[in-house]
Amino acid sequence: MLRSSLISILVLFGVSACGHAPPSQVSDACLILEDNRAWWRALQRTERRWGVSPAIQLAILKRESSFNSRARPARRRLLGFIPGSRPSSAYGYAQALDSTWDWYRRDTGRRGADRDNFSDAVDFVGWYASKSRQLSGISSDNARDLYLSYHEGHSGFNQGSYRNKSWLMRAAGEVQTDARRYASQLDRCERRLSRRFWLF
Repeated sequence: MLRSSLISILVLFGVSACGHAPPSQVSDACLILEDNRAWWRALQRTERRWGVSPAIQLAILKRESSFNSRARPARRRLLGFIPGSRPSSAYGYAQALDSTWDWYRRDTGRRGADRDNFSDAVDFVGWYASKSRQLSGISSDNARDLYLSYHEGHSGFNQGSYRNKSWLMRAAGEVQTDARRYASQLDRCERRLSRRFWLF
């Protein structure tokens, strides 16, 4: 009886870990991470590996998916109401395209990485930022240009494809603003987040 109860608890935990609901609010980094302590550890690992701050990682994910692990672009509508195809293969926390995710997995050797896994998604964001440093000369702390490169691809960014997209320029400005706000918030709660340890 005890063994079956323990198994049930572990199964429930595994299901809840895989199907994590988006945060109820996305503007306060401390509140997001208080409820998702494993996310904080994933953000720190990515910063150590790729040199991109947790604040910028969070700002990009907020813009791309609002922290929804199963986010996809809305389907096109035929005749205004018939569901059609999606405009791209973007999926998950980071809204990574199939082709870019495949590049990431080949380049890092992380063949089992999943787009709906938070740790894998932030590692992807850090990896992509490192490619933006190499291929586009973008500093790791330049949230605006990192996002423009993230959206347009390195070739597009290098050619200035974003310059005539006022909506994208506004979006990149919002990512920069979010990153600054998240950084300020994390300065206040980082010690508290790092001090607490959980069983799982």
